[in-house]
Amino acid sequence: MSIPAIGVQGLRVVYYTGTADDRPGTVIQDRGVAASPRGRAGGVGAGEIGNFIITGHRVSHGRPLERVPELKNGAHVLITVGGTVYDYVVNDTMTISFRKPAEKAQQNAAVPGRPGVRPTQAMLTISTCATPEDNAAGNYWRDALGNPEHRINKIARLTATRPA
Repeated sequence: MSIPAIGVQGLRVVYYTGTADDRPGTVIQDRGVAASPRGRAGGVGAGEIGNFIITGHRVSHGRPLERVPELKNGAHVLITVGGTVYDYVVNDTMTISFRKPAEKAQQNAAVPGRPGVRPTQAMLTISTCATPEDNAAGNYWRDALGNPEHRINKIARLTATRPA
């Protein structure tokens, strides 16, 4: 994964069976790479119809997604799989709370932010912690895996593909 607007180049994304921010995904993120859940409660792959979810650390383990909150609408996220580059363009930001199951469901929905809605296009959710923002607000709550209450999600739509 490359995100030119924030200097991310060639970040490895590891696929696994699970859901965003679960224990297996956290173990992957703790290696300094990004994690992408698949399966019944996870996301889809690059270029597929639905929500391609990528999670990564912002303030630890190499901070690969440190600058994700700076992404503005119109920024490109490039995912290279096999011989294809998938070009997603950011069009929304969604902040969710881990303490609110309905909001966590929005992050993992096939259409980001709209649980139960059938997807019609390929979308991407890049998710990272809101630790600095939570701490600045005096919110030091953490879940069993050490995740802070809030996640910052950048939502993007697939706009083009090209040979790698």
